[in-house]
Amino acid sequence: MNVWIAIGLTAAGCYLAKYAGLLVPAGVLERPLVRRMATLLPVALLAALTAQQTFGDGQHLVLDARAAGLAAAAFALVLRAPFLVVVGAAVAVTAGVRALG
Repeated sequence: MNVWIAIGLTAAGCYLAKYAGLLVPAGVLERPLVRRMATLLPVALLAALTAQQTFGDGQHLVLDARAAGLAAAAFALVLRAPFLVVVGAAVAVTAGVRALG
């Protein structure tokens, strides 16, 4: 029961945060610094999340099959492959490395 209360409170908090964003005046959103932050912040957050999920294991840094999959995805991105090919390359390389070792 406590989990559902936490989920409900989290959902309400997310909704309120989103609603608060709608109340920001348009003049504030048009400032160059705010526009630049809105452009770069999601990229930085996604990169940090990817690094944490790839190289983190609890309180330790690890270098395992996930790193090989990430390298394969990066290589596919350099080649300007479509998104599904990037994901497929990462999955295939990660599975292959795990199967080998």
